[in-house]
Amino acid sequence: MQKPHIIILGAGFAGLQLARRLRNNDIEITIIDQFNFHQFQPLFYQVATGRLEPSSISFPLRKVFQKKKNVHVRLAKVTAIDTTLKQVVTEVAVFTYDYLVIATGCTTNYFGNKNIEQFAFPMKSTVEAIALRNRILLNFEDALSAKEADLAAIMNIVVVGGGPTGVELSGSLAELKKNILPDDYPDMDFSRLNIYLLEAGPVTLAPMSKASQQASQQYLESMGVHVKTGTQVKDYDGKQVTLADGTTIPTHTLIWAAGVTGNTPPGISADKLVRGNRIKVDQYNQVEGLENVFAIGDIAYMETSGFPKGHPQLANVAIAQAKNLVKNIDNLFKQQTLVPFQYKSPGTMATVGKRKAVVDLPFFSFQGRIAWLVWMFLHLMLIVSVKNRLFIFINWAISYFTNDTTLRLIVLPTQKEMVMKEKQDGAV
Repeated sequence: MQKPHIIILGAGFAGLQLARRLRNNDIEITIIDQFNFHQFQPLFYQVATGRLEPSSISFPLRKVFQKKKNVHVRLAKVTAIDTTLKQVVTEVAVFTYDYLVIATGCTTNYFGNKNIEQFAFPMKSTVEAIALRNRILLNFEDALSAKEADLAAIMNIVVVGGGPTGVELSGSLAELKKNILPDDYPDMDFSRLNIYLLEAGPVTLAPMSKASQQASQQYLESMGVHVKTGTQVKDYDGKQVTLADGTTIPTHTLIWAAGVTGNTPPGISADKLVRGNRIKVDQYNQVEGLENVFAIGDIAYMETSGFPKGHPQLANVAIAQAKNLVKNIDNLFKQQTLVPFQYKSPGTMATVGKRKAVVDLPFFSFQGRIAWLVWMFLHLMLIVSVKNRLFIFINWAISYFTNDTTLRLIVLPTQKEMVMKEKQDGAV
């Protein structure tokens, strides 16, 4: 008798957790992703600012599943899903499933602005974090020989979006400016390096408590970051940012952390989607109206009494949904009653810099050194492998005691790689 086949689209927090916890060897599991590694998104900003190596937060999928012979990894881009024939169509092959789990996460939302999409730097993958690191470091190389008229645009870095990503990245850039760059470039005046954090809403870290919002902004401003709330970006041409009030900021580096949209695979009809391009699911994470098709993690939108506007797009939610779906897949095999997903938030947190963080727990919040230690510990525990936890801890310890790292490498693609990519994209 043929084993049931489960296809998981995406190897983020939700997809990886699901595949690791499905322990029934009487099923076949295929993970389809465009990358051959899992990416730890909360620490992308540390790759972008040269504090961690990409390999510290990226884990080869085949290594993770070496001992699970029923788990198969395929690198491919999904081009269509046929829920009638129960097939996933990719660029390389067609896969037939018995159960389909969509865990494709989210991608950067440019809100329809094509110029920003073309010229801004996103940070939703390891590859994009490396590209941003290259851009930041190349700025300072360019500044050494730049004309005075061009210097302001080179030395202004603009971060758009006052959520955790924008706040953490801005704080990390401020520490880079204070502790590292003056030693790397002794002949440059870094008082001219300006870091702007632009937020359209009235506060930074809007979903968090008022105390955490105030503390995060105070921390950033004390570190020299120009925090501008109630400020909406209208356009960006690669040379200057234009704000809604007509003000402009010259910059070669605009980092877009202002929003996300669901990374919905082709084949999911528009009537299954809600605001933010998320897939509407029932209390068991089953896509409404589709048999044996589930969605978990950031891509899933589930309304409950506790979360009438859907759950927050956080790693904890993705992991919790994956754990619950493991139970329900087992219940489906046993023809038992499914268990509805219930989420109790353990809290939210963000770090701004050394000994500066904010933590909101269900009944109280706290900030400062203890919050920073809690942030570090919990993020280390979420890392996939013990070896990577050790590497990250060592890097953090070195950075703490020396205020320095040795990871400021400019690694650009070769001309041959760029030409080959253009040919491949043209062929597709």
